[in-house]
Amino acid sequence: MKFDKHFPSERLKPYIKYFVVSENEVENEYKVFPTSGLVIGFQYKGKLSTVIGNKESKLTSAGITGIADSFKVFKNSADIGTILVYFTEIGFTHFASHPANELFNLSLSLEDVFDKNKVAEVEERLVAASSDQQRIKIVEQFFVAQLKDIHADQLIVEAVKLIYRSKGTIRIKELSERLCISQSPFEKRFRKVVGTTAKKFTSIVRFNTVLDNLNETKSLTEICYENNFFDQAHFIKSFKQFTGDTPENFKRFL
Repeated sequence: MKFDKHFPSERLKPYIKYFVVSENEVENEYKVFPTSGLVIGFQYKGKLSTVIGNKESKLTSAGITGIADSFKVFKNSADIGTILVYFTEIGFTHFASHPANELFNLSLSLEDVFDKNKVAEVEERLVAASSDQQRIKIVEQFFVAQLKDIHADQLIVEAVKLIYRSKGTIRIKELSERLCISQSPFEKRFRKVVGTTAKKFTSIVRFNTVLDNLNETKSLTEICYENNFFDQAHFIKSFKQFTGDTPENFKRFL
């Protein structure tokens, strides 16, 4: 199995965190936990499906997954190869005309967001490419061509920084007060740029902080209270929503 990170050119760094070349020779079913940005995938070989209960739904070879507030289950075919594009929190809106929140909890064909002929051209070139570097270059060229000449919403950029600084524990009322904006217009701007509400986004940031803490020697009780959960029951319920498992069981398999 391969999962190699590649960082974008200077032109794309404000909008794309990194690319990943992912390959797997065997069929596999796996969970993907919520992340703080949207993700695009181009399969240059093999197929990918989503799994909900006992139902398996095949995805198109180029797709986009919005921010989610729960885990998703995917299944790949044998001998799959994918280029994954991980956007920064404000990155997606600099390429597409769709508000990011319209993709919340969805996995869609990339043709629903970008010109289908341009998407098809990228797919053809990726299949014909003979190296990871060539494939990354093809995907970079696609996004440079899609890049819009718009300014980032600096208030939302600052909001994201404050959320990370608090490790996802800041309250939305305090956030809007510190940014000197009333809650309603703030929430509207945040959803459009980031892809979900500020409250759900803080929950995702806090969840990922908890995941990092699970690798340490801290007890679950310490992790619970350090991350401002009201009590253990609230902590377990929130963790189970994001992973489908209890913190205790999850930690056991780390």
